[in-house]
Amino acid sequence: MKNVLLCCLFAAQASIICQGQEQIPNIGPVGPVQKLQTGFAFTEGPAADAAGNFWFTDIPNNRIHKVDAAGKLSVFAEPSGHCNGLMLHDQYLLACEMDGRLKMFRLADAQQFVLAAEFEGKRFNAPNDLVIDNTGGIYFTDPRYRAPEPWPQGTEAVYYRAPDGKVSRLISDRKAPNGVILSPDEKTLYVIPSMEKQMWAYPVEAPGKLGTGRVLVELRQRPGETSGGGDGLTIDTAGNLYITSGLGIQVVSPAGQILGIITLPEQPANVTFGGQDRRSLIVTARTSVYSVPTKATGHVFPGAPIALPEPQQKAADSEQK
Repeated sequence: MKNVLLCCLFAAQASIICQGQEQIPNIGPVGPVQKLQTGFAFTEGPAADAAGNFWFTDIPNNRIHKVDAAGKLSVFAEPSGHCNGLMLHDQYLLACEMDGRLKMFRLADAQQFVLAAEFEGKRFNAPNDLVIDNTGGIYFTDPRYRAPEPWPQGTEAVYYRAPDGKVSRLISDRKAPNGVILSPDEKTLYVIPSMEKQMWAYPVEAPGKLGTGRVLVELRQRPGETSGGGDGLTIDTAGNLYITSGLGIQVVSPAGQILGIITLPEQPANVTFGGQDRRSLIVTARTSVYSVPTKATGHVFPGAPIALPEPQQKAADSEQK
Protein backbone atom coordinates (compact mmCIF):
# COMPACT_ATOMS: atom_id res chain seq x y z
CA MET A 1 0.00 0.00 0.00
CA LYS A 2 2.86 2.36 0.84
CA ASN A 3 4.43 1.83 -2.60
CA VAL A 4 1.09 2.46 -4.29
CA LEU A 5 0.60 5.72 -2.41
CA LEU A 6 4.11 6.87 -3.26
CA CYS A 7 3.58 6.01 -6.93
CA CYS A 8 0.31 7.92 -7.11
CA LEU A 9 1.83 10.91 -5.34
CA PHE A 10 4.62 10.95 -7.90
CA ALA A 11 2.03 10.63 -10.67
CA ALA A 12 0.26 13.77 -9.48
CA GLN A 13 3.53 15.69 -9.63
CA ALA A 14 4.95 14.36 -12.89
CA SER A 15 1.91 13.39 -15.01
CA ILE A 16 2.81 9.71 -14.75
CA ILE A 17 -0.06 7.25 -14.81
CA CYS A 18 0.06 4.71 -11.98
CA GLN A 19 -1.58 1.54 -13.28
CA GLY A 20 -1.04 -2.19 -13.40
CA GLN A 21 0.17 -3.30 -16.82
CA GLU A 22 0.32 -6.75 -18.32
CA GLN A 23 4.00 -7.63 -18.80
CA ILE A 24 4.68 -8.92 -22.31
CA PRO A 25 7.89 -11.02 -22.47
CA ASN A 26 10.82 -9.17 -24.12
CA ILE A 27 8.58 -6.15 -24.69
CA GLY A 28 7.35 -4.79 -21.37
CA PRO A 29 6.27 -2.13 -20.52
CA VAL A 30 9.30 -1.63 -18.28
CA GLY A 31 7.87 1.44 -16.53
CA PRO A 32 4.72 3.51 -16.06
CA VAL A 33 2.82 5.29 -18.81
CA GLN A 34 3.73 8.98 -18.87
CA LYS A 35 1.49 11.76 -20.18
CA LEU A 36 3.73 14.04 -22.27
CA GLN A 37 1.25 16.58 -23.64
CA THR A 38 -2.50 17.17 -23.35
CA GLY A 39 -5.28 19.59 -24.20
CA PHE A 40 -5.79 18.77 -27.90
CA ALA A 41 -8.90 17.93 -29.93
CA PHE A 42 -7.78 14.63 -31.51
CA THR A 43 -4.12 13.62 -31.76
CA GLU A 44 -2.71 11.40 -34.50
CA GLY A 45 0.34 10.64 -36.62
CA PRO A 46 3.30 10.48 -34.20
CA ALA A 47 6.76 10.53 -35.81
CA ALA A 48 10.05 10.66 -33.89
CA ASP A 49 13.74 11.14 -34.60
CA ALA A 50 16.85 9.76 -32.86
CA ALA A 51 17.53 13.04 -31.06
CA GLY A 52 14.42 12.86 -28.88
CA ASN A 53 12.18 15.18 -30.93
CA PHE A 54 8.76 14.08 -32.09
CA TRP A 55 5.91 15.46 -34.21
CA PHE A 56 2.18 14.73 -34.11
CA THR A 57 -1.03 16.03 -35.65
CA ASP A 58 -4.13 17.57 -34.08
CA ILE A 59 -6.61 16.87 -36.86
CA PRO A 60 -9.64 19.03 -35.90
CA ASN A 61 -7.40 21.99 -35.04
CA ASN A 62 -5.60 21.62 -38.40
CA ARG A 63 -2.10 21.65 -36.91
CA ILE A 64 1.12 19.67 -36.80
CA HIS A 65 2.96 20.06 -33.49
CA LYS A 66 6.58 19.45 -32.59
CA VAL A 67 7.90 18.51 -29.16
CA ASP A 68 11.66 18.91 -28.80
CA ALA A 69 14.00 16.76 -26.71
CA ALA A 70 13.55 19.13 -23.76
CA GLY A 71 9.77 18.66 -23.89
CA LYS A 72 8.95 22.08 -25.38
CA LEU A 73 5.77 22.13 -27.48
CA SER A 74 5.49 24.27 -30.61
CA VAL A 75 3.35 24.52 -33.76
CA PHE A 76 5.25 23.14 -36.74
CA ALA A 77 2.60 23.74 -39.43
CA GLU A 78 -0.77 25.53 -39.44
CA PRO A 79 -2.96 25.01 -41.35
CA SER A 80 -1.78 21.52 -42.13
CA GLY A 81 -4.56 20.43 -44.51
CA HIS A 82 -5.89 18.30 -41.64
CA CYS A 83 -2.85 16.04 -41.75
CA ASN A 84 -3.14 12.61 -40.17
CA GLY A 85 -0.37 10.00 -40.48
CA LEU A 86 3.25 11.18 -40.53
CA MET A 87 6.66 9.56 -41.05
CA LEU A 88 10.11 11.10 -40.85
CA HIS A 89 12.37 10.63 -43.86
CA ASP A 90 15.78 12.26 -44.06
CA GLN A 91 15.20 16.00 -43.50
CA TYR A 92 11.51 15.81 -44.35
CA LEU A 93 8.22 14.89 -42.73
CA LEU A 94 6.03 12.74 -44.96
CA ALA A 95 2.35 13.42 -44.38
CA CYS A 96 -1.12 12.17 -45.31
CA GLU A 97 -3.30 15.24 -45.76
CA MET A 98 -6.95 14.41 -45.19
CA ASP A 99 -7.86 17.31 -47.48
CA GLY A 100 -6.84 14.98 -50.30
CA ARG A 101 -3.06 14.90 -50.81
CA LEU A 102 0.10 12.99 -50.03
CA LYS A 103 2.85 15.50 -49.29
CA MET A 104 5.97 16.25 -47.30
CA PHE A 105 7.30 19.13 -45.24
CA ARG A 106 10.93 20.24 -45.05
CA LEU A 107 11.87 20.09 -41.37
CA ALA A 108 14.00 23.22 -41.53
CA ASP A 109 11.20 25.61 -42.52
CA ALA A 110 7.93 23.63 -42.99
CA GLN A 111 8.06 24.19 -46.78
CA GLN A 112 5.49 21.89 -48.40
CA PHE A 113 5.98 19.59 -51.40
CA VAL A 114 2.97 17.75 -52.86
CA LEU A 115 3.80 14.17 -53.83
CA ALA A 116 0.37 13.07 -55.09
CA ALA A 117 -2.97 14.86 -55.29
CA GLU A 118 -5.17 12.63 -57.46
CA PHE A 119 -5.67 9.25 -59.06
CA GLU A 120 -7.21 8.88 -62.51
CA GLY A 121 -8.10 12.56 -62.55
CA LYS A 122 -9.91 12.65 -59.20
CA ARG A 123 -8.67 13.80 -55.78
CA PHE A 124 -8.10 11.21 -53.10
CA ASN A 125 -10.77 10.67 -50.46
CA ALA A 126 -8.76 11.52 -47.35
CA PRO A 127 -5.25 9.98 -47.14
CA ASN A 128 -4.74 8.51 -43.68
CA ASP A 129 -1.43 6.72 -43.07
CA LEU A 130 1.74 5.79 -44.92
CA VAL A 131 5.05 3.95 -44.98
CA ILE A 132 8.12 4.43 -47.20
CA ASP A 133 10.05 1.51 -48.72
CA ASN A 134 13.75 1.21 -49.43
CA THR A 135 13.36 2.45 -53.02
CA GLY A 136 11.67 5.69 -51.94
CA GLY A 137 8.21 4.45 -52.90
CA ILE A 138 5.32 5.20 -50.53
CA TYR A 139 2.37 2.99 -49.63
CA PHE A 140 -0.60 4.97 -48.27
CA THR A 141 -4.21 4.36 -47.27
CA ASP A 142 -7.22 6.36 -48.42
CA PRO A 143 -10.34 5.46 -46.39
CA ARG A 144 -13.61 7.29 -45.77
CA TYR A 145 -12.80 9.40 -42.71
CA ARG A 146 -13.19 13.13 -43.39
CA ALA A 147 -13.79 12.43 -47.08
CA PRO A 148 -16.38 14.46 -49.03
CA GLU A 149 -19.67 12.79 -49.95
CA PRO A 150 -19.80 11.07 -52.33
CA TRP A 151 -16.23 9.78 -51.99
CA PRO A 152 -14.14 11.29 -54.79
CA GLN A 153 -12.56 7.91 -55.58
CA GLY A 154 -15.77 5.95 -55.14
CA THR A 155 -13.93 3.34 -53.09
CA GLU A 156 -11.60 3.04 -50.12
CA ALA A 157 -8.16 1.85 -51.13
CA VAL A 158 -4.44 1.42 -50.59
CA TYR A 159 -2.14 3.14 -53.09
CA TYR A 160 1.54 3.15 -53.99
CA ARG A 161 3.44 6.20 -55.13
CA ALA A 162 6.49 5.01 -57.04
CA PRO A 163 9.79 6.95 -56.90
CA ASP A 164 9.02 8.39 -60.35
CA GLY A 165 5.75 9.84 -59.02
CA LYS A 166 3.38 7.33 -60.66
CA VAL A 167 0.49 6.30 -58.40
CA SER A 168 -1.18 2.90 -58.60
CA ARG A 169 -4.12 1.44 -56.69
CA LEU A 170 -3.17 -1.84 -55.02
CA ILE A 171 -6.07 -2.81 -52.73
CA SER A 172 -9.73 -1.82 -52.94
CA ASP A 173 -11.59 -4.58 -51.09
CA ARG A 174 -10.85 -3.66 -47.47
CA LYS A 175 -13.40 -1.83 -45.30
CA ALA A 176 -11.79 1.42 -44.11
CA PRO A 177 -8.08 0.59 -44.62
CA ASN A 178 -6.32 2.74 -42.05
CA GLY A 179 -2.87 1.88 -40.67
CA VAL A 180 -0.20 0.54 -43.00
CA ILE A 181 3.37 -0.60 -42.45
CA LEU A 182 6.05 -2.87 -43.88
CA SER A 183 7.87 -5.72 -42.16
CA PRO A 184 11.54 -4.95 -41.35
CA ASP A 185 12.69 -6.98 -44.40
CA GLU A 186 10.00 -5.21 -46.50
CA LYS A 187 8.67 -8.52 -47.80
CA THR A 188 5.26 -8.06 -46.19
CA LEU A 189 2.83 -5.13 -46.20
CA TYR A 190 0.44 -4.99 -43.26
CA VAL A 191 -2.91 -3.25 -43.71
CA ILE A 192 -5.03 -2.37 -40.66
CA PRO A 193 -8.73 -1.80 -41.41
CA SER A 194 -10.81 0.17 -38.90
CA MET A 195 -14.11 -1.51 -39.73
CA GLU A 196 -12.95 -5.13 -39.82
CA LYS A 197 -11.61 -7.20 -36.92
CA GLN A 198 -9.27 -9.01 -39.32
CA MET A 199 -5.80 -7.52 -39.83
CA TRP A 200 -4.24 -8.28 -43.21
CA ALA A 201 -0.78 -9.19 -44.51
CA TYR A 202 0.21 -9.01 -48.19
CA PRO A 203 3.39 -10.44 -49.71
CA VAL A 204 5.46 -7.77 -51.48
CA GLU A 205 6.54 -9.34 -54.77
CA ALA A 206 8.28 -6.15 -55.92
CA PRO A 207 8.03 -2.50 -54.89
CA GLY A 208 4.40 -1.54 -55.46
CA LYS A 209 3.36 -5.08 -56.45
CA LEU A 210 1.48 -7.23 -53.94
CA GLY A 211 0.49 -10.88 -53.87
CA THR A 212 -2.71 -12.32 -52.45
CA GLY A 213 -3.45 -11.10 -48.94
CA ARG A 214 -4.11 -13.28 -45.90
CA VAL A 215 -5.62 -12.64 -42.49
CA LEU A 216 -2.76 -12.17 -40.05
CA VAL A 217 -4.85 -11.97 -36.87
CA GLU A 218 -8.28 -11.08 -35.52
CA LEU A 219 -8.02 -8.35 -32.92
CA ARG A 220 -9.59 -8.81 -29.51
CA GLN A 221 -12.79 -6.86 -29.11
CA ARG A 222 -14.37 -4.71 -26.43
CA PRO A 223 -17.44 -6.21 -24.71
CA GLY A 224 -20.36 -6.13 -27.14
CA GLU A 225 -18.16 -5.22 -30.10
CA THR A 226 -18.28 -7.50 -33.15
CA SER A 227 -16.26 -5.84 -35.90
CA GLY A 228 -14.06 -3.20 -34.27
CA GLY A 229 -10.75 -2.96 -36.06
CA GLY A 230 -7.42 -1.23 -35.61
CA ASP A 231 -6.26 2.28 -36.31
CA GLY A 232 -2.53 3.05 -36.49
CA LEU A 233 0.48 0.88 -35.82
CA THR A 234 4.24 0.62 -35.57
CA ILE A 235 6.74 -2.25 -35.70
CA ASP A 236 9.85 -3.26 -33.77
CA THR A 237 13.12 -4.76 -35.00
CA ALA A 238 11.81 -8.28 -34.30
CA GLY A 239 8.81 -7.68 -36.55
CA ASN A 240 6.23 -7.44 -33.77
CA LEU A 241 3.31 -5.14 -34.60
CA TYR A 242 1.84 -2.62 -32.16
CA ILE A 243 -1.75 -2.02 -33.29
CA THR A 244 -3.93 0.63 -31.66
CA SER A 245 -7.47 -0.46 -30.89
CA GLY A 246 -10.41 0.08 -28.58
CA LEU A 247 -8.75 -2.11 -25.93
CA GLY A 248 -5.36 -0.40 -26.15
CA ILE A 249 -2.22 -1.32 -28.10
CA GLN A 250 -2.49 -4.96 -29.17
CA VAL A 251 1.00 -6.42 -29.66
CA VAL A 252 1.03 -9.05 -32.42
CA SER A 253 3.91 -11.33 -33.43
CA PRO A 254 4.89 -11.78 -37.10
CA ALA A 255 3.17 -15.18 -36.88
CA GLY A 256 -0.12 -13.53 -35.93
CA GLN A 257 -0.17 -14.32 -32.21
CA ILE A 258 -1.50 -11.62 -29.86
CA LEU A 259 1.28 -11.34 -27.29
CA GLY A 260 -0.55 -8.94 -25.00
CA ILE A 261 -2.26 -5.56 -24.72
CA ILE A 262 -0.77 -2.30 -23.44
CA THR A 263 -3.50 -0.15 -21.90
CA LEU A 264 -3.60 3.64 -21.69
CA PRO A 265 -5.82 6.23 -19.95
CA GLU A 266 -7.35 7.21 -23.32
CA GLN A 267 -8.08 5.15 -26.41
CA PRO A 268 -4.98 5.24 -28.63
CA ALA A 269 -5.18 6.27 -32.27
CA ASN A 270 -1.58 5.82 -33.43
CA VAL A 271 1.86 4.90 -32.16
CA THR A 272 5.55 5.03 -33.07
CA PHE A 273 8.86 4.32 -31.38
CA GLY A 274 10.84 7.32 -30.15
CA GLY A 275 13.52 8.43 -27.75
CA GLN A 276 17.26 8.37 -28.35
CA ASP A 277 17.34 4.56 -28.07
CA ARG A 278 13.96 4.07 -29.83
CA ARG A 279 12.74 2.08 -26.83
CA SER A 280 9.77 4.25 -25.94
CA LEU A 281 6.37 4.06 -27.56
CA ILE A 282 5.04 7.53 -28.40
CA VAL A 283 1.26 7.18 -28.42
CA THR A 284 -1.34 9.66 -29.66
CA ALA A 285 -4.58 9.07 -27.75
CA ARG A 286 -7.52 11.43 -28.18
CA THR A 287 -6.67 14.61 -26.24
CA SER A 288 -3.14 13.63 -25.21
CA VAL A 289 0.22 12.15 -26.13
CA TYR A 290 1.77 9.44 -23.93
CA SER A 291 5.04 7.54 -23.74
CA VAL A 292 5.54 3.92 -22.70
CA PRO A 293 9.06 2.55 -22.02
CA THR A 294 9.74 -0.88 -23.54
CA LYS A 295 12.42 -3.52 -23.90
CA ALA A 296 11.72 -3.65 -27.63
CA THR A 297 13.49 -1.37 -30.11
CA GLY A 298 11.61 0.34 -32.93
CA HIS A 299 12.48 -0.41 -36.54
CA VAL A 300 13.55 2.51 -38.73
CA PHE A 301 12.64 2.62 -42.43
CA PRO A 302 15.66 4.12 -44.19
CA GLY A 303 13.99 4.66 -47.54
CA ALA A 304 15.76 6.24 -50.48
CA PRO A 305 15.94 9.95 -51.33
CA ILE A 306 12.73 11.34 -52.81
CA ALA A 307 13.04 13.60 -55.84
CA LEU A 308 11.55 16.94 -54.84
CA PRO A 309 8.54 18.14 -56.82
CA GLU A 310 7.79 21.83 -57.21
CA PRO A 311 7.47 23.43 -53.76
CA GLN A 312 4.13 24.66 -52.53
CA GLN A 313 3.51 27.67 -50.37
CA LYS A 314 4.84 27.32 -46.81
CA ALA A 315 2.21 25.84 -44.52
CA ALA A 316 2.08 28.85 -42.24
CA ASP A 317 1.32 31.13 -45.21
CA SER A 318 -1.05 28.91 -47.19
CA GLU A 319 -4.77 29.42 -47.34
CA GLN A 320 -6.96 27.05 -45.44
CA LYS A 321 -9.16 24.94 -47.66
